[in-house]
Parts: sequence; structure tokens; C-alpha cells
Amino acid sequence: MSIESHIAELGHVLPQPAAPIASYVAAVEVNGMLHISGQLPFDGDVILTGRLGDDRDIAFGQKAAEKCGLMLVAQMKAALGSLDRVERVVKLGAFIASTDDFTDQPAVANGASDLMVAIFGEAGRHARSAVGVPVLPRGAAVEIDAIIAIRQG
Repeated sequence: MSIESHIAELGHVLPQPAAPIASYVAAVEVNGMLHISGQLPFDGDVILTGRLGDDRDIAFGQKAAEKCGLMLVAQMKAALGSLDRVERVVKLGAFIASTDDFTDQPAVANGASDLMVAIFGEAGRHARSAVGVPVLPRGAAVEIDAIIAIRQG
């Protein structure tokens, strides 16, 4: 079964890859690694916004992180042509808009981490950072970037 068929079997639909909103590219492939710029949590055409610990809870943050993860996978497909070229998810960097006293960033980031494992199996297990920030572009609740090892050829 292809990765794309597996994603559909999981009940997910990959979004259209988002275009960069400033002076950068969505993904850069170098030396067998794909570096993907930070992706925002799109739900259709709407960005999931808010701050964890203020107007948003952990469940909302996990949904936003999962949406970021789906956008990362869409960017992988756009850059590589086929998700079957993904050898391993190496690292995710999760940025969570949150209040000073909110400390559950790792639980929020699990929305994306769990998705990577669901899609790619053991190859989806990765290193990760999850940090709180005061604000993200467009008021997004979460932004996540990634480093992916790719198969050549």
C-alpha cells in the first residue's frame, strides 16, 4: 500500500501545499535531506488561531498541530513527487503560541508527532523540540517545521 493510500485509509486528506508568505521557499532538498519551512495550521482556507493557556486548550492545540503535520506531508509530496521517497522523519520543530504560564507545549506538539507515526510507522518517529512563543505569523496557534531524510532516485 502506498503512503498516500494509507493516509486516505486513516481518514485524512492532504491539503494543497501552502505558498510561502514571505521571502523564502517551502522546502529545500540538500544532501539527502529535505528541510521544510514552518507550516501553519490550515483548516480549509482558515488558519487555526489563538494562544494556548489563554483562549485555546490543549485539544485545540493538538488539532492545530495535526493540521500543521498534514501541511508538512503535503509539502513533502510537492517537493519529492512521491511520499514513498520519505525514508525517515528526522526532526520536528514545534512552536506553540502560548501564555507565560502554559507549560504543556509537548502535549500540543504530539498532534503532529502522533500523525507522523500513524502515517510513516517507525520511520515517523523523530527527534523534536516544542517551545512556547508569544505570537506566530497570522495569529496561528501552532507552527511546525521539519527535517526529512529522503531516498535518492
